[in-house]
Amino acid sequence: MFQLQLLLSLLTLSFTTQSYSSTSQLSILPSKPNSLSISVTKFGAAGDGIHYDTVPIQKAISACSEAVSKNQRQCHVIFPPGKYLTATIFLKSGVLLDIHRNATILGGPRLEDYPKERNSKWYVVLAEDAADVGITGGGEINGQGLKFVQRFDKKKNVMVSWNHTRACLGDECRPRLVGFIGCRNIEISDVRLIEPAYWCLHLVRSDNTSISDVTIYGDFNSPNNDGIDIEDSNNTVITRCNINTGDDAICPKSSTGPVHNLTATNCWIRTKSSAIKLGSASFYTFKNFLFDNITIFESHRGLALQIRDGGNVSDITFSNINISTRYYHPSWWGRAEPIYVTTCPRDATSKAGSISNLLFVNITSTSENGIFLSGSGGGVLSNLKFINMNLTYKRWTKYPDGWVDYRPGCQELVKHQTAGFMMEHIDGLVFENVVMKWSNDESMRWNNPLDFRPSTVNNISMLNFYSRSYQQ
Repeated sequence: MFQLQLLLSLLTLSFTTQSYSSTSQLSILPSKPNSLSISVTKFGAAGDGIHYDTVPIQKAISACSEAVSKNQRQCHVIFPPGKYLTATIFLKSGVLLDIHRNATILGGPRLEDYPKERNSKWYVVLAEDAADVGITGGGEINGQGLKFVQRFDKKKNVMVSWNHTRACLGDECRPRLVGFIGCRNIEISDVRLIEPAYWCLHLVRSDNTSISDVTIYGDFNSPNNDGIDIEDSNNTVITRCNINTGDDAICPKSSTGPVHNLTATNCWIRTKSSAIKLGSASFYTFKNFLFDNITIFESHRGLALQIRDGGNVSDITFSNINISTRYYHPSWWGRAEPIYVTTCPRDATSKAGSISNLLFVNITSTSENGIFLSGSGGGVLSNLKFINMNLTYKRWTKYPDGWVDYRPGCQELVKHQTAGFMMEHIDGLVFENVVMKWSNDESMRWNNPLDFRPSTVNNISMLNFYSRSYQQ
């Protein structure tokens, strides 16, 4: 303790580089002009992937936090090359995990590896009520999600659930990978987030978050391994991310408060569910979102709004997006829609929300199904604009078509003829420079550009709208 106090005092006075003998637990070196660094190995972390390193990692975080409080400078907890098996570790204000690109943090697969509190705190890495925190360094956090698969299934894996222990309820009783709850000024950059057992990166009631150069990979057949969930959090920027996972890739949710000011740019996405999905938790406002320069590859659904709980959506722009969507097994929500905009009550206790002022501009898609735009009697869609759209429809899987998918809730799956745009309960719709191309493959059996009832769709404007077949 005396060494630590002396070290902190010297840092406060001089901010000069210090060196210590190999017997000292603590080594602090400037990693940037205004930051400090502490290695987990100095506190005894083995990094062998076999023995738990939770205690030395947490000691390094605590020492870093104390250094921050003394010096008012950011501190990096360094993970040298190796594999660090751990139970939940708790980040503190001013601390960044700096994971070497040849280092991996491995999440423990046992129930006892996670807090005794209910599963809302089950994360491999968790920050609560912290500021100026994050993760960087080029390395990996791996949730060992495949250890939670009870039965491998090409349609959809059956996952181990801890609800039989009464630690939680429902089928989603397994740990998330990384969580920031009630935090501000978060930086997540240059890191790989691999094999979450449940959601991967989760922001909850947090403000001012930067996510850049992050790779997310989850098993393609495992359910509920979302990429990035932005829940009740504002002022979020996502850029240059690669997301390849089984469930929703970028997913804003409003459970206890609004979600405002979200920007996602320059990303590549592949998912068995929705690449970008607003909802389905949608009790409050979604406003001022921009999704730009994004590639969506062979996903079950491209751009999706799934409003089920009475919340209001407005002022959302999707621009410069290239989409390919295809059918997967119907146990996954989605029916290969490149664009899916829906609002309806989840159940008898819910009400329909409103969706207005959506702009889709410079969108190119190749898909096995059409665009689905569905308001409801209590919540129409209003002021939707589709400008510079290049839409190609063809079939290349053998899953059956001829359904529209309202899930969750509402009408569930409903038989319906397939069309380029399937529309209901809309007031204000603009098409400008839309090109729709149909494969002339006889197996498609459909070439209907627009499907709607005039009694529920009003105020349509069309300028330069083309529909034609093409030779494959």
